[in-house]
Amino acid sequence: MGESEPLENQQIKRLQLFLYLVPVVGFFPALWTLYYQRGTRQQEDLSRVVVTLTLGWLFFYILLGVGAETADSLSLPLLLTSSLITSGYFLTNLWLMVRLWQRKSVRLPVISRIGDRLP
Repeated sequence: MGESEPLENQQIKRLQLFLYLVPVVGFFPALWTLYYQRGTRQQEDLSRVVVTLTLGWLFFYILLGVGAETADSLSLPLLLTSSLITSGYFLTNLWLMVRLWQRKSVRLPVISRIGDRLP
């Protein structure tokens, strides 16, 4: 039983990484990991990416939604842009899940650099 325990622990940590990448919902465990600094290096790196990506998506989603409400003539283009950004956010998370499943790097060029500056 002692031999399977480290393997199970690695599988649980890998499942946690997949949980971080669930769109919107994964933001909260990722934020928790960053706030309490109790994760492995890989968990903290992925948490930074997830938090940065989610906050960026939320910022643009709210900004475009408010713009669509206030500007009548630009309402449709702003809502279309908002839907494209939301689709991109979900597809990026899905793509990162595939990369994690393939055991490849889950760092994103610009997002990772911004996330590395988080405390």
